Amino acid sequence: MLEIGNKAPDFCAVNQDDVEICSRDILGKWIVLYFYPKDLTPGCTTQACDFTDALPQFDDLDAVILGVSPDDTEKHRKFIDKKDLQITLLSDVEKKMCEAYGVWQLKKFMGKEYMGVVRSTFIINPKGEIAAIWEKVNVRKKKTVKGEKIEILHVNEVKEKIEELQANY
Repeated sequence: MLEIGNKAPDFCAVNQDDVEICSRDILGKWIVLYFYPKDLTPGCTTQACDFTDALPQFDDLDAVILGVSPDDTEKHRKFIDKKDLQITLLSDVEKKMCEAYGVWQLKKFMGKEYMGVVRSTFIINPKGEIAAIWEKVNVRKKKTVKGEKIEILHVNEVKEKIEELQANY
């Protein structure tokens, strides 16, 4: 499993427009690389919409957001068009990126075991090192603070972590 401080695995994958995106081409920027199971499913849609809504804030931090799933580019285009997404989605049909980042794992659902993507997020610093990792991400967590239920958005946790990392970079 990857750890903070490790060199991030290099990658090249096609985006929703069939344009190849390689890590070497965006080295020098902060990269939010998030892995999700499947386009047009409830949790994945919420996550993609949250990142789209926060995109201007990530732009201000000079951070690139890349969503990765095993879906093909055609399905990514449909997802983007249907939900008016503004983020880049990478297609990892052969699961090479998922395996390199350790997110292709055995999962269980209703007593059945199968291989799938464990929702995970990585922040990669401008040197190409892993600066933060979230595993088994819950896109929106409910938490009780001082007797009041609040919702914590994963996208906000990621943004705050980049701000913290940049302050100490």
